[in-house]
Amino acid sequence: MRISTANFYETGVARLMEKQTSLAKIQQQIATGRRILAPSDDPVGSARALEISQSQSVNTQYGVNRQNVKDALNLVESNLGSVTTLLQDAKTAVIQAGNGAFSDADRNSIAIDLKEQLDQLVSLANARDGLGNYMYSGYKSDTQPFTRTAAGATYIGDSGQQMVQVDGSRQIAMNVTGDTVFGTGTPQDVFKTLNDLVTLLQTPGTAGLTAGLDTAHGNIDKALDNVLTVRASVGARLKEIESLDNLGTDVDLQYSDALSTIQDLDYAKAASDLTQQKITLDAAQQTFVQISKLSLFNYIG
Repeated sequence: MRISTANFYETGVARLMEKQTSLAKIQQQIATGRRILAPSDDPVGSARALEISQSQSVNTQYGVNRQNVKDALNLVESNLGSVTTLLQDAKTAVIQAGNGAFSDADRNSIAIDLKEQLDQLVSLANARDGLGNYMYSGYKSDTQPFTRTAAGATYIGDSGQQMVQVDGSRQIAMNVTGDTVFGTGTPQDVFKTLNDLVTLLQTPGTAGLTAGLDTAHGNIDKALDNVLTVRASVGARLKEIESLDNLGTDVDLQYSDALSTIQDLDYAKAASDLTQQKITLDAAQQTFVQISKLSLFNYIG
């Protein structure tokens, strides 16, 4: 009889604990807003939710990558805007220098201004980003790309394109290289063009002045066209980034909706289940109390 009574209590307590556990689970679901609290609640749904969450994380990382590319290209665009303005000013100086009424002193004054512009141009070419990396060095981002020389400036960076994964099937370069922008070593070498122009204007007399100014004017035009072409490329990349951002936002919403469908709790059903579980638990507790009074423990004494 004692064994029977012990079994009765063990069974009764186990059933009460089971119902309390079920009630606690519903309460936790309501508190978290999640239907699936553990993989065992829905193995298939849990696996699918994990897959979607991982895909969403990858999509989020692409968004971070795009922002990094956007920041870098906007900085390049701003820098190239300053380069464009400087070259336009140099072009204006060439036209002024061709004034037949100008003396050697007048042309020398223009040359002094142009030398200052050349120094500013080298400074722009050696600009750094917010992390302290050189913008135009290619892969050699910790190396100053341009060194001032007697002939203008020498490029010691490389032609490396820093490609960044911005979508599942797309990489975009977040940089442009100094040789591409400034035409170092080519007829569009803007540093040599300005340096030669300074030398020309500092040379007394007018011998060869017209031909030299024509050459400088043509080379500066080529340099301007080249910079504008690079800026157009940067602008096209920024526009593509914007389109990919919009697509990434849409994809993220789709992932969130899919996760919500799998994981989110039906509050109306949960509230009904909670009420039912409370009623069931209360009834089980009352039943256990009533039945336990029939135990022989009441007659021991």
